[in-house]
Amino acid sequence: MENDNIFVPADFTPDAVVIDNGEFPSHPKALRWLDEAPYLVCCDGAADNLLSYWKKPDVIIGDCDSISPENAESYAEILHRISEQETNDQTKAIRYLHSLQKDKIVILGGTGKREDHTLGNISLLIDYYRAGIFAMMATDYGTFIPCRGEVGIKSYKGQQISIFNFGAVHFHSEHLVYPLSELNNWWQGTLNEATDDNITLSAADGYYLVFMAY
Repeated sequence: MENDNIFVPADFTPDAVVIDNGEFPSHPKALRWLDEAPYLVCCDGAADNLLSYWKKPDVIIGDCDSISPENAESYAEILHRISEQETNDQTKAIRYLHSLQKDKIVILGGTGKREDHTLGNISLLIDYYRAGIFAMMATDYGTFIPCRGEVGIKSYKGQQISIFNFGAVHFHSEHLVYPLSELNNWWQGTLNEATDDNITLSAADGYYLVFMAY
């Protein structure tokens, strides 16, 4: 089951980058996304950290409960205040970008600080993918990639890889140390390892997340 259509995370060109208000990125690979962002959206208080990094966002979006009053006033012209609490600020940013037809997105700062926020932010990648939005999350340790069906991903021998299932069945893989079977719990697809420069994954009737460590 070789896949000629290989996705290369490092070469992915997003329409926009979203900065969540988790741990501000520090890894060079994560910072590259930030420095090369074609369009930059900050979630609320993340603007304070971004501005300290000497970079101005194109838009600041959220319920504005964590941005400093000084920055809220100074950047009022790019501030989109959305007070509803049915979604989090990350989703508000994604929906805003979707309205601009910017549907290829990298999310930074989505992890760290609070574990419940981290889990929520990561799991939302699948909701966005179901809506036709490809949002990849880059952390200081690796990249989360939403997937469905059969995918090929650029890797390297020894790369640490985990797969988290969101309702898919009949998993199969090529070039992983541990062959995939049915994944009924999140832990069952974790702590795998690539044995080649490319890996191929397939599953039916659902979605799954792939984490690739740097």
